[in-house]
Amino acid sequence: MSDPLAEVVTLLQPQLAYAKVVQAAGAWRVRRNDLHQPFYAVVLQGRTTLTVDGHAPVALDQGDFVLVPASSGFTMASEDEAAADATANADADATVNTAPVAGADGTVRLGERHGPADVELLVGHCVFGAPDVSLLVSLLPSLLHVRDTGRLATLVRLIGDESRGALPGRDIVLARLLEVLLIEALRGSAQNTAAPGLLRGLADARLAVALRQMHEDIARPWTVAELAKGAALSRSTFFERFSQALGVAPMAYLLGWRMARAKTLLRQNDCSVATVAQQVGYGSASAFSVAFTRHVGQAPMRFANGPK
Repeated sequence: MSDPLAEVVTLLQPQLAYAKVVQAAGAWRVRRNDLHQPFYAVVLQGRTTLTVDGHAPVALDQGDFVLVPASSGFTMASEDEAAADATANADADATVNTAPVAGADGTVRLGERHGPADVELLVGHCVFGAPDVSLLVSLLPSLLHVRDTGRLATLVRLIGDESRGALPGRDIVLARLLEVLLIEALRGSAQNTAAPGLLRGLADARLAVALRQMHEDIARPWTVAELAKGAALSRSTFFERFSQALGVAPMAYLLGWRMARAKTLLRQNDCSVATVAQQVGYGSASAFSVAFTRHVGQAPMRFANGPK
């Protein structure tokens, strides 16, 4: 059966935009408000505190991975600085930031400039190349934090080794490793997320069956009754349970995925409107065109010929 989680990552088309190794010692603090791309961090050594706007502070330990999929301000600091901010109830924007110092080896230093580092991080930004990023990001947690696990630790070590080196193809290897890390992190957090979205739906064994059915055969004329039967739930129970877990009704979710896949197919030069219509479950190109225009705000061909 189709794997909805894998399809999310595939359609997102994650790419590495920027990565750097940050070393810090003593007291330090960094605040960022001007994020326009998803932010990620891997703790290679030590411990730090991350506070994303709208969330409680999170202690990050060695081997942890954190991803903020959508643009959002955040503060990262040493434990002492984070505790001082919390005690003073300070305005995050008013607190003085620590000035970073670029090292000769390409790393960035924060806090005390000399001596061994207390903390080492791989931080950076990624970009999502999907034409329907907003839908896909809405299915992910606004803050994804995964504690160190055996499998995650292996990926973190590989990323750390690659990021410290200067081997040919470094950026390509890092991009692939980060894609795998993202899949592993999403998989690992599925059981712990409380926010509505795909991860919460997949954590429910009954709903997971219905989700996989939809993703496996998105062109099938599914009904709520059919999906409820596959999930071994009554129609009303399934509808309510799905809507609460995913944050959207079953048919609205299916429509969103059909349009997301249609957008990707339309940007492929070898796909006609009729072909796309058939692949996403519409009996005719005209019926698909009406639905696509209503959902997206422009006709399929205009979208296909628009800026990539």
